Order: sequence, then structure tokens, then C-alpha cells
Amino acid sequence: MSFWAVTFLEYWKRKNATLAHHWDCMDFHEEEEPPRPEFAAMAPAMEENPVTGVKEPYFPEKARISRMLTGSMVIVIMLCVVMIFLVTVIIYRSIVSVMMYETGSSVLRTQAGNIANISSSMVNLALILLMGQVYTALAEQLTKWEMHRTQTQYEDAFTFKVFIFQFVNFYSSPFYVAFFKGRFVGYPGHYGTLFGMRNEDLSRHILSCYVFCFANIYVCVCVCVCSKVKAWRQKKALASVKKAQGGLEPQRWEQDYELVACEGLFDEYLEIVLQFGFITIFVAAFPLAPLFALLNNWAEVRLDAHKFVCEYRRPVAERAQNIGVWFIILEALSHVSVIVNAFLIAFTSDFLPRLLYRYKFNSDLHGYVNFTLAYAPPSYNYSSHGMCRYKAFRDENGSYTLVYWELLAVRLGFIIAFEHVVFSVLRVIDWMVPDVPESLELKVKRERYLAKQALADNQEALLVSGSWRAAQVSAHSGVHTLHSRLYEA
Repeated sequence: MSFWAVTFLEYWKRKNATLAHHWDCMDFHEEEEPPRPEFAAMAPAMEENPVTGVKEPYFPEKARISRMLTGSMVIVIMLCVVMIFLVTVIIYRSIVSVMMYETGSSVLRTQAGNIANISSSMVNLALILLMGQVYTALAEQLTKWEMHRTQTQYEDAFTFKVFIFQFVNFYSSPFYVAFFKGRFVGYPGHYGTLFGMRNEDLSRHILSCYVFCFANIYVCVCVCVCSKVKAWRQKKALASVKKAQGGLEPQRWEQDYELVACEGLFDEYLEIVLQFGFITIFVAAFPLAPLFALLNNWAEVRLDAHKFVCEYRRPVAERAQNIGVWFIILEALSHVSVIVNAFLIAFTSDFLPRLLYRYKFNSDLHGYVNFTLAYAPPSYNYSSHGMCRYKAFRDENGSYTLVYWELLAVRLGFIIAFEHVVFSVLRVIDWMVPDVPESLELKVKRERYLAKQALADNQEALLVSGSWRAAQVSAHSGVHTLHSRLYEA
């Protein structure tokens, strides 16, 4: 998956270069971009642009930096709120488990864990979506307050804020399940507790499946329902105007105006980038994620096509050389996925314990299950009147055995080796795949050569024209001098 992610991005660079050349945006620079209308209206001063030499609205850089630092503090506070909600969901799951178990019903007691897990996943998803809406509105206000000069700078700052929050908002639960849940259960006789309730373990595939599938279903439903609701509200708002016109047949442009105004592609980019992060970062925990993403995208391509063609007004075209900060985010996600998958393979799978047992004890894995089980302390066995074994590398006193530390060393060594090998291969892929296709590079060189030739021919024509005009002026001057002398004679 890591190799696919980097290869995908490398070939996207080639596609991006082709599109930029096709739409004549390869030489589009931010300095040529005019100031945003909101910036021009709120800027306190006017200064000369050092690039264009034209006076334009100006906002002091120190004031902008101070505002950006203040906005960063607000972002940190909101991220802390997300973590508080995550802890709240954990406590909620424990409370529901206890309540189901204490009802006395045999059905509820046996299904207490499943009920708590499913309901907590739904609550977690609801909080994720709610906080996403709240923070998007807050990030928009903060970005406006920071007074960015161009639309590109404004969109990059807004995109970075929203993605940082959504990254923590969406991925905090899978990170918790993958790396922390079940790590603090304890052992028989010394179980870990949270607010007096025992910590429980959960399969790492379950929550990942719930969050990913429910999020995709929610997005598809929102695409269908929200667009219909917006269209209904738009028609209702214009109903009074249509009544005033009487029975006149509406013109085509009037029908187009009744459509919903296009709000840009930010939500589409954010959705697909979050999906990219999920299938690359947590593919080891939920291997079916790419398949579900493919099925979701098949459906959503058609839903988006209907939305943009039939329900939205035609958007205003804007020049852009690339997808901006989104590509930087995709590259960062592809690198994070290598590290996270290395930890997932090392600490959540049986790959390395099996490898260690096969190398050190038995190559046929005979007795492997017994090797992974520890004996409960004698005091616990006496109290329960039976022998208890559990999955861990501990001795009868609950202390970690030498095998545990050997396995920990193997896991850390595997993480280092895995990262170095994968990153090395990724660099080789980056070097082997050029960012610009060879055919396009030749076409660009040809165009530049023709442009230079045209400029040289134009300069030569100007020089010839200038020499001819100089000769004409000289001739007229000579005739005037001759006339003057004859007049004097």
C-alpha cells in the first residue's frame, strides 16, 4: 500500500503537468494573482507591489503573524476538545457495558460488549461529524481574520487548519484502538481499571470497520439529501418572484439561476484526502478498506456528476497551476502511512512472535499457542479454584519474561528496517518516474524555442524599421539644410 501511494502521487505529478500545460497554467505564479476583494476592502494601507510595481492594499506582516499564532492557540484548544470527546466515548462504552450486564437478562449480558461497541462507534461518529461542522465554521472565521492577500494563500491556510483538525477528529479513534486499547488490561488478579471499571479488549478490525463504513454511508446520504434540501430551499426562496411574474414562461438563464450556487470543491477534496489517509494508514488493521473505498467512489462519481450538472449553477473558473496544499498533505499522509503500518505490523499482529518462535524454538510452530500464553498468579488460581492462562509474556508473578524483551527488541528492529527499506524504495520510485512526461517536456521546449525565435524576428523587424525611419529623418534634415543655404545665398 505504501508503494502504491507513492507511485500514485508520482503519476499524479505527471497528470498535473499535462493538465497545467493544456490549460496554459504552467507559468501561473501567485505574484500575478490579484488581492482578494475581502482583503482589499479591509486592508488598512496601500503600498507598491515589489513585483508588479502597482499600488495595492497592504496589511503588515507582523500583525498577520501575530494573528496566525493566536489562531494556532485556538486550534490546539479545539484539538484538546476532540481528545476529551474521545475519552468521553471510552467512558460511555464502559458504562453501557456495565448497565447491560446488570440488567439480569441473559441475552443482554451475553451481547453487552457488542452493544456497547456498536453504540459507542455510532456516538463517536456523530461527535466526529458534529465537531467537523463546528470547526470548519471556526476555521473559516480565523482564516478571514488572518488577512491573507490572495485567494491561493487564503485557501491554503484554510485547508491546512481544517485538515489538521479533521485528521485528529477522524483518526484519533482508530489510533486509540490500534495502539492503546487493550494495552492496559493488566493480568489476572491485577486488572487495569478506569473510574472503577475494568478495561476491556476489542478486535482492532471492528471499530475501524464501523468508522470507515459509517462515514462513507453518511457522505453518500449527505450528497443525496443535502443537495435536494438546498435545491428545495432555493426554489422556495424564489417562489415569490415567480408568482410576481405571472404565467410567463421562465427564460433559460432564469432556470439556471434557480439552481444552488456552487460552493467550490473544498468538501470534495477533504473527503477524498481523508479517505486516502484511512486506506493507506490503517490498511493493516482493516485490509478491506480499499475495496469499500472503491465501491464508495463508484457510487459517488455518479452522484457528484448529477449534483454538479443538474443541481448546481455553473461554477466560475479560476486559474491554478496545481492542487496546492492538498498535494503536500497527500505526500505527508503517504509517509505517515509507512511509519504507522510498521508499528501496526510489529505490535498488533502475530507476524513477529511467530517469526521469533520459528527461529528460536521450533520451525514447524509446534507448541506456539502454548508459548504465547502465560500462567495466572497462584493467588488468583486458588481464589478461582482452577488454572487460568492468558495471552501475555509474563511469569507467575506477573513480571515480564526475557522473551518479552527479546520480542520488543525484534519489533523495534523490524520497525527501523521496514521504514528504511520502504523509504529507500520510495526514493527510487521517485527518481525513476519523472515529474513531467517526456513528450510534454519536448513540447514545452519546442514552444519556448518558437517563442524565442518569434521574439528575435520581432526585434530584427523593429531594428530594420528603426533604421529606415532614421534614414528618412536624415534625408528630410539634409533637404531642409540645403533649402536654408540656398535661401541665404
